[in-house]
Amino acid sequence: MKKFNIRKVLDGLKEASSSAPSVQVGPQENHLIQESIQSEHFQLCKTVRHGFPYQPSSMAFDPVQKILAIGTQSGALRLFGRPGVECYCQHESGAAVIQLQFLINEGALVSALADDSVHLWNLRQKRPAILHSLKFSKERITYCHLPFQSKWLYIGTERGNIHIVNVESFTLSGYVIMWNKAIELSSKAHPGPVVHISDNPMDEGKLVIGFESGIVVMWDLKSKKADYRYTYDEAIHSVAWHHEGKQFICSHSDGTLTIWNIRGQGKPIQTITPHGKQPKDGKKPEPCKPILKVEYKTTRNGEPFMILSGGLSYDTVGRRPCLTVMHGKSTAVLEMDYPIVDFLTLCETPYPNDFQEPYAVVVLLEKDLVVIDLAQNGYPIFENPYPLTIHESPVTCCEYFADCPVDLIPALYSVGSRQKRQGYSKKEWPISGGNWGQGTQNDTDFIIMLQVLYKLKTAKVFDRNRSKEDKGSTDMSDEDPFAIQIMAWCPESRMLCVAGVSANVIIYRFSKLEVTTEVVQLLEVRMQYELNDIESPDGGGGGGDTTPAIPTPGASPQTSGPPSHPSTGSNNSDGGNMPCLKVRSTPLKQSPGYQVDLVVQLVWVSGEPPQQITSMVLNSSYGLVVFGNSNGLAVVDYIQKTVVLNLGTVELYGSNDPYQRQPRSPRKTRQPSGGLCDINEGSATSEDRCKSPTSGNMSFNRTVGQKKREEIVVIFIRSRSSSVTSIDKEAREAISSFHFCETFARKGDSTLTHCLHVGTTLGTVLALSLTLPPAGEQRQLQPVIISPTGMLVRLKGSISRMAVLDSTGSLLPPAYEPWYEPNITTDGEEREKVRKRRPVSVSPSTSQDLNENQYAVVCSEKQAKVIALPSQTCIYKHSITETSFILRADVVQMSQGLCMACFCANGHIMTLSLPGLRPLMDVNYLPLTDMRIARTFCFTNLGQAMYLCSPTEIQRITYSQDTCENLQEMLGELFTPVETPEAPNRGFFKGLFGGGAQSLDREELFGELSSGKASRSLAQHIPGPGGLEGMKGAASGVVGDLARARIALDERGQKLGELEDRTAGMMASADSFSKHAHEVTETCFEGSKSGERSSCFTLHVKARTP
Repeated sequence: MKKFNIRKVLDGLKEASSSAPSVQVGPQENHLIQESIQSEHFQLCKTVRHGFPYQPSSMAFDPVQKILAIGTQSGALRLFGRPGVECYCQHESGAAVIQLQFLINEGALVSALADDSVHLWNLRQKRPAILHSLKFSKERITYCHLPFQSKWLYIGTERGNIHIVNVESFTLSGYVIMWNKAIELSSKAHPGPVVHISDNPMDEGKLVIGFESGIVVMWDLKSKKADYRYTYDEAIHSVAWHHEGKQFICSHSDGTLTIWNIRGQGKPIQTITPHGKQPKDGKKPEPCKPILKVEYKTTRNGEPFMILSGGLSYDTVGRRPCLTVMHGKSTAVLEMDYPIVDFLTLCETPYPNDFQEPYAVVVLLEKDLVVIDLAQNGYPIFENPYPLTIHESPVTCCEYFADCPVDLIPALYSVGSRQKRQGYSKKEWPISGGNWGQGTQNDTDFIIMLQVLYKLKTAKVFDRNRSKEDKGSTDMSDEDPFAIQIMAWCPESRMLCVAGVSANVIIYRFSKLEVTTEVVQLLEVRMQYELNDIESPDGGGGGGDTTPAIPTPGASPQTSGPPSHPSTGSNNSDGGNMPCLKVRSTPLKQSPGYQVDLVVQLVWVSGEPPQQITSMVLNSSYGLVVFGNSNGLAVVDYIQKTVVLNLGTVELYGSNDPYQRQPRSPRKTRQPSGGLCDINEGSATSEDRCKSPTSGNMSFNRTVGQKKREEIVVIFIRSRSSSVTSIDKEAREAISSFHFCETFARKGDSTLTHCLHVGTTLGTVLALSLTLPPAGEQRQLQPVIISPTGMLVRLKGSISRMAVLDSTGSLLPPAYEPWYEPNITTDGEEREKVRKRRPVSVSPSTSQDLNENQYAVVCSEKQAKVIALPSQTCIYKHSITETSFILRADVVQMSQGLCMACFCANGHIMTLSLPGLRPLMDVNYLPLTDMRIARTFCFTNLGQAMYLCSPTEIQRITYSQDTCENLQEMLGELFTPVETPEAPNRGFFKGLFGGGAQSLDREELFGELSSGKASRSLAQHIPGPGGLEGMKGAASGVVGDLARARIALDERGQKLGELEDRTAGMMASADSFSKHAHEVTETCFEGSKSGERSSCFTLHVKARTP
């Protein structure tokens, strides 16, 4: 037995519900539809993340696998391969990633974090996992270095010490380089943190250690002492080697570069200030900004490259960050749009002791990733194939569309390709590692890949030239005046409608032809409905014995009424100097793509700014755009460029308003602002607006002039509260949602009519009946007639989503018009044939009976109801949440059937069956941490959803069991078996005289037998989820087995080759000794035969071969 509280029903704040989660009303209509969708069809998981890594902090590149890794300040890890191969990982601690090091061509990555932890990632699986972690407790990590083809990781600390870690077992070695042994014994000052570690390219036993204070030490690993020390007055930021290992270069805090010989400890052989002014008197150049990083790369057939970031002169105020490329005698300064975080030079060889042959530079900026081609003149950049420009301007809203028409994406790509800038490098994108997934689903590419097809800038419609007073007033707003608030898009007709925060609506058509619009068509609308305060029903208007000036029908909106509202450049007491938008009056050249068709601007009313638009919907079949705010709603016919309806929210109720509200009547005289006519200002005597719901049907048709326009002044208001909790907010009941449909307009109807359902913030759903003229020429001339038909249903909380199902439970989508080229020049009959509206597939009205009804699905921020039509009885009801509220709800089509997906403010994602409203899934996924998630979260068909997880990144998720099961196959592979390039040939003479690279047995030097055990209190080893043998055993499938077998063969062949070389060397040495002994013996024997006194001896040599 249901219990009703009359007061709460009238207040519209609460509605009693039964104890059961779902209530069925009308037993004769129960179980009419067999629902096939079940709870086992749902599973929630993340799929992929797109966009630029938010707040990047470090970068690394594998030159053999050609994989790029980027770490962020929030502990995130993004890995990029060829376009379509991306991966996102997250460190649990959330600490900033300060450095990344690839185990080159081994499918592993080492990450060092700001919380003094080091992690080993396994990249040989589609979802990388941590194999080992090492947490330092006594020292802060400042720098890491992992030599090529070495399993020993050098870790420098803030105290100036260097520890060594075995990356296979992730255990510390007992070998430690202490700072007090590295510097001069006579020096008492601490050298500062370790800022650089690297081994000599030609001698692995020599380690260069750079301290922040300016001291560089050449450390001999075998003798455990410093061979050389190099001292400079300025702090060091980075060190780079010449590949021959005889010289190295340092970058300093005063903007200088110093070049040192390894055997010369005194002064640098050369000091360079790349951006410093050279005084004529030979004095030291003026100091510049620090050179944060320098790289020195050699070429076999040309001059070396010296690449650096920073170092600009201090007098270059306002100059953008630069990357400097010095090649021979030429110096190129490449300006960047954002500060440089890090850069890496991509080279042909991974071996540091060979000519590097650089071909590109990857520059990581704070908000962009740039790759520069070093091989072409002018250093052009590569065209970035990743969708990293989502944040080009701050994202304010998102919509997600699945199952788009097949010709839509090619059309967008065709017009979008013309927007691309010219001058890119002609070479292929150098970050090309990994392989695409081998998924079996048809939509694999759509799920995994994301590509920017087209960009549209709505600000071009408006005039940006504002006075100084106006520019200063924009500080009052938290948002850009051009920011987009709501989007409505019809993929079939390609119509696009955009609502901005400045209370404007822009309607776009898609065209493949370029046009020049002489005058942008503008429709100015006044929306305001005033109510007395609840506490003072008599009103504070003070009189009201006159009525507003009413223009005659057909009068121009720009000329009716005195132009009393001044422009924004002047001072006035009503509006003040507020930010405004003015539609441009000059011709607008519109490129192929989306072209503005109509601009609708809400204007000031009696010195008060228009309210922000809270909801909007577009229907291409009807040619209508509907938008609403806290004052009411307006229906715009974009074909005739007229306002069809402009009603206050209370007027939609008519005499059946359940709330006790008293409008001010009559209103005192107020002059229209900006010389505009009074369009439906709430006066019952107006002949130019629709009558009230009890007064019959009447059309609104007005010719819009294209004369001189006044500027429209707007201010910004905070968004309404998502939950109406006090009775005084009834006076500001806002429109929260719309839905076009063809259904039964009134209770008991037997025929279908075009309808518009309107949802409000107080939980009411109202119905409007539409009468459309026939398609063709009559559609251009005859008016659209709209009449309110009353209230359909009421729910608890603001209405968020509405839909209509047919008698079988299938979704009835709104009608649409197929796309046609709006700028064609064919004859009228042919054009009208193209524009013929597509009929809506619903049950024929002539065969409607009791068994062929419809179901209206309504979801509010608290509950959901299913209403049978035309009886208008509630057959299902479900209370979704009591303690929270719904942020987003959508009716989505799954492969198994129809359902409703909801995202709650407490982080829960829920799905309900339709029309039965059975709970199918409830997962506590993501707590609402900021309004960005609430503003951008959206569902779409096939179990997909997305939201903006950071200002620069889009996170895509799925709640489909089928997609979760096949996701592993859809994801790309980061690691692919690739042969490591051959080591550089030392040459005959270098091999003969020992001039080649000197190897080092690090296992013997750093192992436990020779160096002992490290202190247990220094660092704690934490095994990762990948297990101890994860590095070699985590790869799955035949590819992984082949890769492991190949690696094992390579290792075995390498060891056999080394053994053969040692054997040959020992045999050659034995032969040399044997010959020398034989010569000595013969000399002694000849001396004894000649009778000379001599001492002789016999040398026995045994040549032992293994």
